[in-house]
Amino acid sequence: MARIPESRRVRDALENAVVDGRYRPGERLDPAQLEREFGCSRTPVREALQALERSGLVQIRAKQGTYVTELSVSELAERFEVMAELEGMAARLSARRIEQEPLDELQRALKECEKHALAGDADRYYYANACFHGIVYDSCGNEYLRQQAHALKRVLQPYRRLQLRVPDRMRRSLTEHRDIAAAIARGDAETAENAAREHVLVQVKEFSQLVRTWRHLTQPAGNAG
Repeated sequence: MARIPESRRVRDALENAVVDGRYRPGERLDPAQLEREFGCSRTPVREALQALERSGLVQIRAKQGTYVTELSVSELAERFEVMAELEGMAARLSARRIEQEPLDELQRALKECEKHALAGDADRYYYANACFHGIVYDSCGNEYLRQQAHALKRVLQPYRRLQLRVPDRMRRSLTEHRDIAAAIARGDAETAENAAREHVLVQVKEFSQLVRTWRHLTQPAGNAG
């Protein structure tokens, strides 16, 4: 088996850390700390950060450092609008092309979403939710669409995770997932597309609540008012 390049190993770990919320939007990344964390030299860390900048997850600012990308509300809205179209298209194609094995996987992911929503566990729901959407992308039968959907999902994932903490969002998200899965299962391409698109667009409508939630979560305890 070919050895994974050190820079790729660091990149994958950093990407997961950002998506999982260990490093939050706007947070500065310290290369020296990352070298210690991953037990490597400066070069793999630098190459990993450059790769993450190209993917949009981090921003390298001259003479300031490297920061996890923090998008404004309008920038988030624009990206979510594109994500909505990609998700709708993927769901439409999946309804036409999905095979039995990925359809079974989609149902299992939905069951996981149901379990964690009922338990009120936003973190575990987040992982089940990501799996659910990934199955839709992977079963659409269009490799370019699959790649683009996964790439944009990685950029938006920290925000999608935060939004699950908006009151009642998990319950509504679960209902939307059920509608998407049911339409795909019965081969109803038009309904699947509309349901998947609206599932993402509803998040645009809730940005003000998301921003308030984000500010509350990131506000230092001593400054809470």
